[in-house]
Amino acid sequence: MSRIGKHPVAVPSGVTVDLDGQTLTVKGKLGELRQTLPAEVSVAVNDNQLTVTPRGQETRARSMWGLSRTLVQNMVTGVTQGFTVKLEISGVGYRASVDGQILTLQLGYSHDIKFAIPNDVKVTCETPTQITISGADRQRIGQIAAEIRGFRKPEPYKGKGIRYASEKILRKEGKKK
Repeated sequence: MSRIGKHPVAVPSGVTVDLDGQTLTVKGKLGELRQTLPAEVSVAVNDNQLTVTPRGQETRARSMWGLSRTLVQNMVTGVTQGFTVKLEISGVGYRASVDGQILTLQLGYSHDIKFAIPNDVKVTCETPTQITISGADRQRIGQIAAEIRGFRKPEPYKGKGIRYASEKILRKEGKKK
């Protein structure tokens, strides 16, 4: 029995849910998300609730049950509240700026890194050392944050690089004389 999958997903007012076979479409104030759910689960739409149930008792069906319920919950949350990931830049001379749909990163390389911001994602820089990525699709936000972090991962000796705001860097002791 899935502890996650057995709970129904509440659909708040202002959100419309369309189910076409295994394709679920959720529309809200922050946009529209579409997800094709695995064939091992079925989704039922009842008065302001979405219920996900497995079609069988095999291991894969039970595994997809909790996953599908979480995907549906993330879609509903995304179109109502949205998701945000914060990145912090540390290092002398390291900074970021947004100009239109281009994120420019100065990370100690011989050249600036220009990252094209997708249309479904909003990227802002409150300060030159903080980047905020927000949008409706949780997977997309996390992927873009990981790509930006990958340009200069935090190193363990001085802690320089791009890191998530909640990330703790395990610092190493330097070489002794």
